[in-house]
Amino acid sequence: MKLAEVQKVLQSEIICGSEYFENEVVTACGADLMSDVLVFSKERTLLLTGLTNIQVIRTAEVGDLAAIVFVRGKRPGVEVIQMARLKGIPLMVTELSMYEACGLVYSSGVKGCSRQGDDQ
Repeated sequence: MKLAEVQKVLQSEIICGSEYFENEVVTACGADLMSDVLVFSKERTLLLTGLTNIQVIRTAEVGDLAAIVFVRGKRPGVEVIQMARLKGIPLMVTELSMYEACGLVYSSGVKGCSRQGDDQ
């Protein structure tokens, strides 16, 4: 699924990185614990999270994530947005809860990440 389609499914607002919205998302991960994201995510994973700190960007960079969606209408600060722009990481915000957002992404065909490395 392309990021542009994810944006429509989640009715999200683009914060930055719209130039990357033709990129594909392979899997998705909903988490607020960044160590879990590093363990479970794969390349081109979409991260859905309620965390808005700089560690989210660092995690996305290390994990080569496709994009970050902030749930529950949470918005990152200027420093976080600037770092995401610098690193080429698309950011979106949705008013949906993490549960709802993950469910919509999953029901649209994007598989989750599992500990074994297999799609769920």
